[in-house]
Amino acid sequence: MTAYIVRRLLFMVPTLLGIMLVAFVVIQFAPGGPVEQVIAKLTGSDTGATSRISGSPGGDFGARGVQGGSQIDAGNSKYRGAQGLDPAFIKSLEKQFGFDKPAYERFGIMLWNYARFDFGKSYFRDVSVIQLIREKLPVSMSLGIWMTLLTYLISIPLGIRKAVEDGSQFDVWTSGIIIVGYAIPGFLFAILLIIVFAGGSFLDWFPLRGLFSDNWSQLPWWHKILDYFWHLTLPIVSMALSAFATMTLLTKNSFLDEIRKQYVLTARAKGCSRNQVLYGHVFRNAMLIVIAGFPGAFVHAFFTGSLLIETIFSLDGLGLLGFESVLNRDYPVVFATLYIFSLIGLVVNLISDLAYTWIDPRIDFETREV
Repeated sequence: MTAYIVRRLLFMVPTLLGIMLVAFVVIQFAPGGPVEQVIAKLTGSDTGATSRISGSPGGDFGARGVQGGSQIDAGNSKYRGAQGLDPAFIKSLEKQFGFDKPAYERFGIMLWNYARFDFGKSYFRDVSVIQLIREKLPVSMSLGIWMTLLTYLISIPLGIRKAVEDGSQFDVWTSGIIIVGYAIPGFLFAILLIIVFAGGSFLDWFPLRGLFSDNWSQLPWWHKILDYFWHLTLPIVSMALSAFATMTLLTKNSFLDEIRKQYVLTARAKGCSRNQVLYGHVFRNAMLIVIAGFPGAFVHAFFTGSLLIETIFSLDGLGLLGFESVLNRDYPVVFATLYIFSLIGLVVNLISDLAYTWIDPRIDFETREV
């Protein structure tokens, strides 16, 4: 197993390199880079997501770029909207963002910095990328952890009962509910919850913004906990809907496959009770795929499953940070989050494989090719 782990860890290096290279090449052809963002802001043509950028790095260059040099023809500039701006100002922007260097040199510098976990500063927020991630992390952690736990705590018992009572009325009507829940998009269900329970048109039971109330620091500790979960209820339910349906059906099908195998018939013929057969023989084998998939499910909920929910419920987490960074061409944040998420994803895949061997020691990855 040690040799397998070492091979997997070594394999992460070219995988990360390939991911970053593809993303870097794609970015080179994407219009509306950070220099153009500053130019658009200075010339008053800034629209859409870029208009929300605060503290533009071109602020102290602004007057210099549009004063005396405003009569200079920059028609030959490679940046759209740069006509009338001082070419020296454009060059200063390029140097500030690092675009005065060729692409291969910028890529090499980025890899060297990332290998040392030096992710630099955001272009437009005047704060380090690590600090930005640290500020957004509590929201994403809250959504990811509680959504995953809620999904597993409900789906596994429900899936087991559906497998045991396969074909019964309970199985039929719960399957109907699960299919409907899976078909409803999470963001649409979130809007429905807001309309019904958050003061939209009917009840006003839950808040709409943030993780805490304004007076949270003044509340007693037990009230703080209640306030925290009060704010999380609607976002968590919205996110867990489709995951709950998927995990329930996965658990049911996994148990059905095991229940129909020969060893189950043998155990019953020996006089074992239903619970002894179910939890003493079937459970371990059936839960292999479910439990081993826990790390991957958590990472999915943690990093990729919360963008729309964060937006709808005004939760400032990693999903919203990544989305706005892409729109605003804040490349340090885009590449740093891609690198971190990819690295975590690769590590989690390794943990998932190790979880298989922990649950079932008969599985041996030692002779398996990476």
